[in-house]
Amino acid sequence: MPTRHLPRRARLVTALVAGVLSVALGAGCSSGSPGSAGSPSPASTGGPSSDAGSAGGGAQISVVAGFYPLAYAVQRVGGPHVTVTNLTKPGAEPHDAEPTTADVGAVKKARVLVTLGGFQPSVDALVAQATSEQRVLDAAKTPGALGNVHSSGGVDLHFWLDPTNYAAFVDAIGNALAAVDPANTATYRSNAAAFVADLVALDTAYATGLKTCASRTMVTGHEAFGYLAARYGLTQVGIAGVNPEQEPSAKDLAAVAETVRSAGVRTIYTETLVEPRFAQTVASSTGATLAVLDPAEGITDASPGTDYLQVMRANLAALRTGQQCS
Repeated sequence: MPTRHLPRRARLVTALVAGVLSVALGAGCSSGSPGSAGSPSPASTGGPSSDAGSAGGGAQISVVAGFYPLAYAVQRVGGPHVTVTNLTKPGAEPHDAEPTTADVGAVKKARVLVTLGGFQPSVDALVAQATSEQRVLDAAKTPGALGNVHSSGGVDLHFWLDPTNYAAFVDAIGNALAAVDPANTATYRSNAAAFVADLVALDTAYATGLKTCASRTMVTGHEAFGYLAARYGLTQVGIAGVNPEQEPSAKDLAAVAETVRSAGVRTIYTETLVEPRFAQTVASSTGATLAVLDPAEGITDASPGTDYLQVMRANLAALRTGQQCS
C-alpha cells in the first residue's frame, strides 16, 4: 500500500531499524523501560496513564501502538487492564517516527501490537519481528476500518477521521484484547460499545452541523481529510498531497489559489504538526483567512483539545465557521 513518505525516507527505514535492533539485542534491551518510549499520558490518550507491565499473573496486558489514534482507542477499550506504549513521541509526525532501543524492547515484550500498515514504515519493520505468541492488529486489514479513499497523491489512510470507520476498528480492538485476556472479555466489549456510542454521537453531530454549509470546498494544508470530506459531502482540495513532506510547486500553489477564488473559499485550514507556510502563501494571495483543522494524529499543547473527541469537536466548530454553515 502506498505510504505518505518521500522515497528518501523509505530507503532509510530498513537500515535504521536494523541498526536499532542490533543495539537493542546487544544491550539486552535494558537501556529503558517501555513506559519511557512514549507511553500514553492523560494528555495523549484521554485516559489515565499506567506503568508498563506484563500480562503474567493477572497483571495488565502490555500493548504497543504505532501512534495516537491507535493508542487512544486501545486505552479506551482496555481501561485499567492494559498498559499502552505509543511509539510516536508527543509532537512528532507519526510518519516520521523512528524506533529507539526502548521501543524495540517494548515491542519484544508486548502481548498485542496495534498498527496501521503502510502509514509508518519504521513501525511496520518492527512489527514484522513479532513472534507467534504476539497478537498483531493491523487497522489496514480490519474490515470496515479502511475505505476506498484516494487523493491526487495516493491512498489516504486517515480512517479515524470518519467516526464510523474508527468505530469498526474499536470493535476489532475489543475482540483482540478479549482473545488474549478472556477473563475480562465482558469489560472489553462493554468499553468498546461505550466508545462506539461516543463515535455515533460524534458522527451525528458532524452530519447535522455540516449539512447546510454554504461552501462545500475545503482547502487544507495537505490531503489528510479525505475520509472526513467523503463522509460529510465536502470536496477536499489539498495544497500538498497525502504526503505532507512533498512541497507543492509554484504551479500547484497557483492552481489552489485559483480554486479558492473561483469557489469563493474564505478559509484555508492548517495543522498543528505541519509547517503552514504554503497555506499562508495561498491565503495571502487570495485574501482567505487561516484556521486550524487537526488530523488528530497526536496531541500536544497546541492541539485544540486534550483527546480525540475534543479535537474532533473543535474541528467541527472550525469547519462550521470556515465553511459558512448555518
